[in-house]
Amino acid sequence: MSADTPRVPDDIQPGDDVHPGRPVVVNRYNLGARINHWITAVSLVLLALSGLAMFHPSLFFLTALFGGGQMTRTLHPWIGVVLFFSFAGLFIRFWKANLWKSEDNTWLRRARDVLAGNEDKLPELGKYNAGQKFVFWGMSILIILLIASGIVVWDQYFFEFTTIEQKRIAILVHAAMAVFAICVWIVHVYAAIWVRGTIGAMTRGKVSGGWAWRHHRKWLRELVARKPGAGKSAAP
Repeated sequence: MSADTPRVPDDIQPGDDVHPGRPVVVNRYNLGARINHWITAVSLVLLALSGLAMFHPSLFFLTALFGGGQMTRTLHPWIGVVLFFSFAGLFIRFWKANLWKSEDNTWLRRARDVLAGNEDKLPELGKYNAGQKFVFWGMSILIILLIASGIVVWDQYFFEFTTIEQKRIAILVHAAMAVFAICVWIVHVYAAIWVRGTIGAMTRGKVSGGWAWRHHRKWLRELVARKPGAGKSAAP
């Protein structure tokens, strides 16, 4: 990249764009990102259901969703492998956009305004707010711990590489991390429902200009500044 070429902001990704009109439409997620996200989401739900089925006898009835107890035990780790690689794809796509910024500290300090919906009192944000970044980095850590502890107790392939004591510890870690992951997932889904337009962004890939202006104004400004004909003063 030459010295005269403006640096692309970290939170602008391939496919992000603004389409002027009435109304203004903003591309937020391309098709690849949306497919990647939904594979991850479905895998996480299937893992939660199959894991809960094996977690306690009272939840054993959930094994019927997977063809019985033995099939549940067989499928669960393989779904975990799918989740790991699918989330790795999301991580590669989005980690730069989730780097912590100074405005995220301000957003956290004004948490009451966030809950009250007082958007005008919040700082201008990039593509993701601090809450979304917590979910991203939290799930990144949890999924690494889940796959690592899961491999330790995957006796069909890795029995001889670990001791019984290590397996016992791994089971405890795996169960605890799974509970945390389910809680983070619930928060993520609730926030997506709470903020109107968020689910549409991950199904259709687009949001309105008004939605982007209200919730991620800094990101919208960056996109507009990159449009042909934008003034040099607006360039990042």
